Amino acid sequence: MMPRIADLLLRSRELAGLSETPELDLQLLLCYALDCSSAWLVTWPERIPEAAQQAHFDALLERRIAGEPIAYLLGTQGFWSLDLQVSNATLIPRPETEMLVEMALKLNLPSRVHALDLGTGSGAIALALASERPEWHFTAVDSQASALAIAEHNRSRYGLQNVEFFCGDWYAPVAAKRFELIVSNPPYIDPLDDHLQRGDVRYEPRSALVSSGAGLDDLRHIVGRAPAFLARSGWLLTEHGFDQAAEVRKLFAQAGFQRIASHCDLNGVERITLGCISVARD
Repeated sequence: MMPRIADLLLRSRELAGLSETPELDLQLLLCYALDCSSAWLVTWPERIPEAAQQAHFDALLERRIAGEPIAYLLGTQGFWSLDLQVSNATLIPRPETEMLVEMALKLNLPSRVHALDLGTGSGAIALALASERPEWHFTAVDSQASALAIAEHNRSRYGLQNVEFFCGDWYAPVAAKRFELIVSNPPYIDPLDDHLQRGDVRYEPRSALVSSGAGLDDLRHIVGRAPAFLARSGWLLTEHGFDQAAEVRKLFAQAGFQRIASHCDLNGVERITLGCISVARD
């Protein structure tokens, strides 16, 4: 006899120890396979899914038990006020990165801003900011065409006409431009870090995670070159690793930034560093 909805919900036990939120994971997968809401599951626990729906759910659950991230299984991830398409070509946007968006929105910037997002991936940062500041113009860069295809889909979905995407290595596509704001969540994990063998990051693109030089080389490039692309009184905001704040502040100081500060995420970890350039450089 085919299992009821109530029986399938009990299979969250198979995710115990594999996920921090087994019940939620199970519910999300079941809603996706059945194309229904969580309220529908609660309302109709005695319903029996069709055979094709059951097979789809079984396949999803098997992949989740193997460790594949929920975001990749569903193809979407919430970020800020947006529901973004993601794939294994992009990082999974995380709540910690929303802090970068929040801090950028609090800066004392002109009413019309040209902003640059380096390493945009799914477009999460640029699109979140663009949704809040329609009068700003955003240039977003990524080196991976497959990631930019996802970002363009997300831009089109929300009709955000104030964002443009370019393929290239960091500043290369914007060689002659100046910006009032540069934001970036670059690769910052040491290639030897054993966290790369745990959890969701096992499935995420290494090109978006790993940087040489103990995880700091991409940050060195972004921070060191930023003054040449910032307008006077322009700001740079970067996300970085949990133990990199002191070193990143040094990079900002060496590049001539002022008003340098690091800010903690909800876990009390210094996660975002920012600074201002008082005089634009050639």
